[in-house]
Amino acid sequence: MTRLTTEFWVQAYLQRLNLANIPAFVTQKGDLTAGAVIVKLNTLDGDAQAFERSFDLEKGQRAWIGMAVGCEAEVDMSIQRQKSFDPDLWVIEVEDKQGRHLLDEPGLA
Repeated sequence: MTRLTTEFWVQAYLQRLNLANIPAFVTQKGDLTAGAVIVKLNTLDGDAQAFERSFDLEKGQRAWIGMAVGCEAEVDMSIQRQKSFDPDLWVIEVEDKQGRHLLDEPGLA
């Protein structure tokens, strides 16, 4: 199975968010080819969530799972811990009061 580079996936994801009028920003750029990605969803009310890609053994496919949820400062600390031991990590911050991140849409797993 051919895999997309991380940079290509990130650009496609940002474009999908843009088309849905959902602001998003790359806050850390990682390895262009194979860096892991964390998506932080900021609901602009003091709370946030962070998602990381994992492999769902039951379904036999990749899936986004929650890695942190709570006040934004706690989620930021969790992301900072990940960044401290993975210099190739990408972090994307999505800002949406409605809590939309589009990670559950086809093609984004």
